[in-house]
Amino acid sequence: MAEVLVCKHGDMAEGGVRIVRADALEIGVIRHSGKYYAYRNYCPHQGGPACEGLMMPQVKELIDENGVYNGKTFDRDDMHIVCPWHGYEFHLADGVHVADKRIKLQKFNVIERNGDVYVAV
Repeated sequence: MAEVLVCKHGDMAEGGVRIVRADALEIGVIRHSGKYYAYRNYCPHQGGPACEGLMMPQVKELIDENGVYNGKTFDRDDMHIVCPWHGYEFHLADGVHVADKRIKLQKFNVIERNGDVYVAV
């Protein structure tokens, strides 16, 4: 299995994204909460550059014990990758579409070794 160098650990800003290439394959590497995630930069919907879109937290509705709606908030523990073409949303943690678990981004392993960050392809 080949490894592609992404950066030195800490060179990528929190919330940052880097697109790396392995031959014809584009891989988006995202840093969130000090951890790195890597996905093919290809939305399964219509081929958009999924990793180049917004990152946003899950929107949660606030409903009290009586069933009364009290607005919305963000769940910052569940970040989403939002494809810029058509707004398809995927959980950052596993690449699974938020509404249809059958749709997923192709995930790659990230290796941190000797101060460097690599993607295994």
